[in-house]
Amino acid sequence: MTADRVARRVTDLLAPQVLVIVMPPVVGLLAQGWTGAAWGLVASALCGGIPAAVIALGVRSGRLDSHHIVDRARRTGPLLAAAAAVLVALALLILLGAPTLLVATVTAMLIALGVTVPITLRWKISFHAAVSAGTVVVLTDVLPPWPAALIGGAVVALVCWARVRLTHHTAAQVAAGAAVGTLTTWATLAAFGQW
Repeated sequence: MTADRVARRVTDLLAPQVLVIVMPPVVGLLAQGWTGAAWGLVASALCGGIPAAVIALGVRSGRLDSHHIVDRARRTGPLLAAAAAVLVALALLILLGAPTLLVATVTAMLIALGVTVPITLRWKISFHAAVSAGTVVVLTDVLPPWPAALIGGAVVALVCWARVRLTHHTAAQVAAGAAVGTLTTWATLAAFGQW
């Protein structure tokens, strides 16, 4: 398998929409069993499912180049739809009394979007790096922290390598994305008392 093919596989398997759909039910399950997983599915459907559908429709209609939205100029609409979906998910989780960790996780998603969306309007920060790094931070809250951080850090490095290898981002853009994902998620979880 060539390096480019590996990079494409990594990019697809660890895409932001994939992680945002898969992570909440897994985190909910690990934190609170099947009840937590059910709450996580609600978060997944809204935070990941709706933006994924918006992007898929954009690709199908020809307005977007791919589900990775390589063309930075085309990111604004789908990102605003994602922010709106995350905001609705957050309000719903709070109103219905979802577990604190899932409320904190969705809040972190919203804050990360609040930081990365304005940046991407001027400079192509990596959402792959931001979401993968944020996911690792959340997983260190429900798994043994050091192994999760070490393995997760290696996965984030792989994602960053793949994005640079495919020339979708520069090293600075993936580093900035990873930093934003890590810091916003850690600060949010800490504010919710999860650390």
